[in-house]
Amino acid sequence: MTEQEIFEKLRAIMVELFEVDADDVTLESSLYEDLDLDSIDAVDLVVQLQNITGKKIQPEAFKQVRTVADVVEAIKALLAE
Repeated sequence: MTEQEIFEKLRAIMVELFEVDADDVTLESSLYEDLDLDSIDAVDLVVQLQNITGKKIQPEAFKQVRTVADVVEAIKALLAE
């Protein structure tokens, strides 16, 4: 899966689950400030990402995630394992 494909899937999840505007989801968007996600939303996002990747995501892998680009990179690394 390319970075663009990961980003598109992530954008679709954000729009569907968190009802954010697709135009607001950019690689530079802050999950917590720009998109108003909270810790429960972050858990829901991890569950969705596990469904997409078919891999268990360790919480520590997502501790440093702050932006959409960080999520894309984390998923890319997970898929490369």
